[in-house]
Amino acid sequence: MNHIGSIFSLLCLILLAACGKKDEAVTSPETSKQAESSESSGNPLTAPVDYLGAVNTANKMANKTLELSQVNKALQEYRILEGRNPESLSVLVREGLLAKEPTAPYGMVVTYHPQTGKVDIVPQQPTPASSR
Repeated sequence: MNHIGSIFSLLCLILLAACGKKDEAVTSPETSKQAESSESSGNPLTAPVDYLGAVNTANKMANKTLELSQVNKALQEYRILEGRNPESLSVLVREGLLAKEPTAPYGMVVTYHPQTGKVDIVPQQPTPASSR
């Protein structure tokens, strides 16, 4: 029995030593920079705030994707019916292809280019402060 205990102790020591070493391929400078930028601070005290921030970002992206898919579908239908892009997104509402004009999440704005028929939701550009 003592022999088995010695082997078990030796295996535990080997495992502990192996777990303590970092894999250099995983912690290359490029990988660690990506990990730092994609992860939260790792502080348990800020975890709820980090989580809520991630949920809010995901919610904005989901709403943006849903809004854009509805508008793109309406644009395709209009092109099929009229053979051209509408002058504005309000035309899609007038024609009954959209229930209402798209709204962007806070801090974002809907852009539409009638020449290309491309619609996107982009960050709102800050307006220059008026000088007095």
